[in-house]
Amino acid sequence: MKMKIFFMSVVLAGFVAAGFVSRGLAEESTLGHPAKKAVYYCPMHPHYVSDKKGTCPICGMDLVKKETAEEPAASGGVAINENKQQLIGVKKDIVKKRPLAVEILTSGKVAYDPDLYVAEEEYIQALKTAAATEKSALVSIREQSQGLLASAERKLALLGMSKTEIETLKNSGVAQDNLYLSGNSGKAWIYVTIYEYEMGLVKEGQEVFVDAVAFPGEVFKGKVKSLTPILNSESRSVHARSEVDDKDGKLKPEMFVNAKILVDLGEKLAVPEEAVMDSGTRKIVYVVTGDHFTLREVTLGSKAGEFYEVLSGLEEGEAVVTSGNFLIDAESKLKGSL
Repeated sequence: MKMKIFFMSVVLAGFVAAGFVSRGLAEESTLGHPAKKAVYYCPMHPHYVSDKKGTCPICGMDLVKKETAEEPAASGGVAINENKQQLIGVKKDIVKKRPLAVEILTSGKVAYDPDLYVAEEEYIQALKTAAATEKSALVSIREQSQGLLASAERKLALLGMSKTEIETLKNSGVAQDNLYLSGNSGKAWIYVTIYEYEMGLVKEGQEVFVDAVAFPGEVFKGKVKSLTPILNSESRSVHARSEVDDKDGKLKPEMFVNAKILVDLGEKLAVPEEAVMDSGTRKIVYVVTGDHFTLREVTLGSKAGEFYEVLSGLEEGEAVVTSGNFLIDAESKLKGSL
C-alpha cells in the first residue's frame, strides 16, 4: 500500500513539473514573438507616432490608426484611402498638352555703338570697291577686293549682325547712324541682355517690349534682329540686338531700359508647377492610380507661367498630385520605416 502511494506521488509530481515546463515554453514563445501593437499617427505630421489613441501634440488632430491595407505599394509608392486623402488635402490634376508661352524679363540699354557703324561704312565701301574692280584685267586686284569684302563681312558678324541684317545692309547701301545717335529714322537699337540659360529660347523675329524710367507708362515695341555670337565670360550673357519703334527720338544712346521678350513654345505636354518636388539632384512627382501614389522622376523643360514643359517621365492623361504631395512623401517614408 505504501509503495502504491509513493508511485502515485511520483506520477503527480511529474505532471505538475510538465505543466510548469509547458507554461514556461509558452511564455518564452510569447516573449520571442510579441503580438504586434496598434500604431497611431497624425495625418498632418506623419512622423509623430504613438501606440495608443489620442491627439497630435503639434496640431491637436486626432491620431489615425495605421491600416494594413495602406502599406507601401510594391511599386515604391503608397496607398492612401479616400478619407485620409481628404484629411491631408490631396488635390490632383491631369497631365495634358497646353499652349505654353514664356516671358523673358530682363534689362538692356539703347545702343551706342560707333564701332559697328564704322564697320558698316567699311563694308559698304568694300562692296563698292569689289563692284568697281569686278571686271579688272588684273586678277590680283579682283582677288584683293574680294578679300577685303569678305573681311569686312566677317567683322560685321563678329560685332553681332546676322546674315539677314548684313544682306539688308548690302541692299540699302546706307550705314545705320542710329547706332550712335538718336536720329530721325523713327527707330532705335536696343541691346537686350540674354543670360546663358535663356539663350535657347530667343530667336530672330520675336517681339520685344521696352520701357524706360524717363517715360513712365510708355512702351516701345520692336523685334529681335540677331544675337551676338560671343558670350560674355563674366556675365554669362549675350546681347539680343533689337530694333524698336521710336518715332519721336525719345530713346537716347546709353539709356538703360527694361525689356520683355515673348516666347511662344506652342502646344507642349505640361505639368502644374505645384506637382513638382525638387530634391536638388532630381525633380519628382507623385502619379495617382486609384488610391495608389507612385513616385516618378521627370525631366522638365522651360517653365511657362504656372506650368513646366514635360520632356520625359510622364504620359498624357496621367494624374499627378498638386497639393499634399509633401505629406504623401512623408507618409510613404513613414510607412517604409514602419
